[in-house]
Amino acid sequence: MGRAYAVRKASIEKTGKAKAKLYSMYSREIYQTAKAGGTSMDSNVALKRVVERAKRDQVPSEIINRAIEKVNAGVDENYNNVRYEIIGPSGSTLIVDCLTDNVNRTLSDIRPILNKNNGKLGVSGSISYMYDHLSIVRFKGLTEEEVLDAMVLNDIEVDDIEIENDEITVYASAQDLFRIKEALLKIKSDLEFIVDEIAMVPKNTVKLSGEDLKSFKKMYNLLEEVDDVQHIYHNVENIND
Repeated sequence: MGRAYAVRKASIEKTGKAKAKLYSMYSREIYQTAKAGGTSMDSNVALKRVVERAKRDQVPSEIINRAIEKVNAGVDENYNNVRYEIIGPSGSTLIVDCLTDNVNRTLSDIRPILNKNNGKLGVSGSISYMYDHLSIVRFKGLTEEEVLDAMVLNDIEVDDIEIENDEITVYASAQDLFRIKEALLKIKSDLEFIVDEIAMVPKNTVKLSGEDLKSFKKMYNLLEEVDDVQHIYHNVENIND
């Protein structure tokens, strides 16, 4: 098997402006998740997942705890989840998920970036149908046979499995993320997950070149700098070239 995995760039530099953006992004997401489902990670599994992800991205504990304590203290901040579906050059697409307290401000930040880099907004659903909403779990330390047996025994339908060097990536239904992790931990209790997230994965990818690739990279990097942007998914497989 093998499926191209083009999702938001993971190599955000942990310095300066990028570090501040990373901390702000997680602070909002942790606050919103705790506000929606409670501040106990024992009962709020979604909160536990985002906190684990923040720790893997080296977000300091004080940032995490401060976001949770705001909920306990009754601080009332209101954020909306907004998705922008974007058409880029030469068949490229992006899905940009934002968490914002001012939709007009977010749109005014995003629209000029698209206008200057051969991008345009699509209507809702015009791009997302080209993506699958999947759980993605990546790890080391198990064989493909062990992983497949675990999925079968726990009645988890796998969309795909990728093996690269000694890393295995499992793709499955978005609602099965925790079941996948539990099934794997039954085999190896100290298994560490390199990636465990729910993401939009493109059904097909494109390669860009020349000015198209240059424009796409610039658009992507500028979108990533927008404060309200949480996640960016795209279908360009050679963005890091």
